[in-house]
Amino acid sequence: QWQLVESGGGLVQSGGSLRLSCAGVGFSLNKYTVGWFRQAPGKEREGVSVLDEEYTGNAYYADSVKGRFTVSRDSVKGTVYLQMDNLRPEDTAVYSCTVGSLTPMGLPSYDSYNGWGQGTLVIVSS
Repeated sequence: QWQLVESGGGLVQSGGSLRLSCAGVGFSLNKYTVGWFRQAPGKEREGVSVLDEEYTGNAYYADSVKGRFTVSRDSVKGTVYLQMDNLRPEDTAVYSCTVGSLTPMGLPSYDSYNGWGQGTLVIVSS
């Protein structure tokens, strides 16, 4: 079973930054595609970004975060990060990471992945 752990959420003011981390429990994320999703209260889950496995490294972003969020990989630690800059109140949500053996051509659906984390809460105050 592919278990993931996210960290780095919290409360930040509008315009601020946070960096979320995603780590596999007992395995490295280097050889896998890792996605980030978010779900705000009362709203549907939204794909935020996806990062292809380390040798390809292609990344895709939702239009709502393009230019503000950056996904990256630490190949030594085997973890993936989501750097979130210029945060807005509408970015408030539970953010979760996902992992799978797939080749993304855009943002894959949540069900395309093989493992999912529990999520970390991000609150952006105005």
